[in-house]
This record gives sequence, structure tokens and C-alpha cells, in this order.
Amino acid sequence: QVQLVESGGGLVQPGGSLRLSCAASGFTFSNYAMRWYRQAPGKEREFVAHITIAGGRTSYADSVKGRFTISRDNAKNTVYLQMNSLKPEDTAVYYCSARSTLNYWGQGTQVTVSS
Repeated sequence: QVQLVESGGGLVQPGGSLRLSCAASGFTFSNYAMRWYRQAPGKEREFVAHITIAGGRTSYADSVKGRFTISRDNAKNTVYLQMNSLKPEDTAVYYCSARSTLNYWGQGTQVTVSS
């Protein structure tokens, strides 16, 4: 059974940091590129960050470039999203996704940036 379980979301003040984790099971994690997406209330889901299978290359949405860092640990079947200098407009449900010929999605974790 394929599972992607996100964790680490919560309420944080503007300028703060959070680290999201996504634990994978039920498939060969090291064969999949991984992405983070987010969806704010009333908006479409949008791409946040991408990391290749071995973690050698990453890419980011312009809105998070320089503030967010995606990484992965294939030994732990986990992908991370380090989020720094958070802004209120980063408030959203964050989803991880495994990308290959089949794509898998987690259930999401809420991130709220507010004072």
C-alpha cells in the first residue's frame, strides 16, 4: 500500500521557520523524483519544489527561491522541505508527491504564517 505522510506543519510567525517531512512507504522511494506542492484557500494547487532521484538537482518556484530548501534521505525514504523567512502568503496546505510513470500524493499538512 503506497503511503506518503507529511508532518511538521503548524502555526508560525512571519519570518519564522518550519521543516516539513514526508515519509514514504509501499513503493521504491529511490526510483522516484519528489516534489512539494501547496494549495492556499480559494486557489489552485501550485508547484513549490522538485528534487531528482539521487538528490543531485533541485528546482523551485520563484516565490520560494532562496527561502525554501528541498532535500531527501533515500535511506530513510523521506523528503524534506526547510522553509525559512516565512511570509503570510506561504499559508497553505503543503503536499508531497512522488513522480514517475505513476504519481503519488500525500494528504497534506497545514502551514499557517500569522502574527
